[in-house]
Amino acid sequence: MSLSRPILTGLAFLALCATAAAAPAPVIVTVQTAKWQPGTGAFKGTEVATVVGDPAKAGAYYSYLVKMPNGLSIPPHFHGMTENVNVISGTLMVGLGDTMNVAKMMALPTGGIASIPAGVHHYAMAKGPTIIEISGIGPDSLTPVHPAT
Repeated sequence: MSLSRPILTGLAFLALCATAAAAPAPVIVTVQTAKWQPGTGAFKGTEVATVVGDPAKAGAYYSYLVKMPNGLSIPPHFHGMTENVNVISGTLMVGLGDTMNVAKMMALPTGGIASIPAGVHHYAMAKGPTIIEISGIGPDSLTPVHPAT
């Protein structure tokens, strides 16, 4: 039995509509429309806004914004996954190693991007009010090099 062309076209259209209906909705966020929350843990003193995904979910893409006041620093730490950082505004000072050394930090200005592989010890500090985007494949983790005692 063969199906007529109009029936095949109709079935193809229904399949296309079903695929489009199942596709995720686009996410469009600006710094002004982000849903900012007070940061916790290593991000205490910041504001954080999830853009897409869940940083705690294994194997899933995530992206979130961090608004840092001038001088806020994130002590030496490392991640269990690659951390991608995009400087949205301001300047993020970054350094590598187990001890924070301001003299050895590199400035990442607005538009600067860094990709830090899992396990690499690094630290950061805001030079002026700074907003960064952090993204990666979850789960997101942050382990201090020198845990608080």
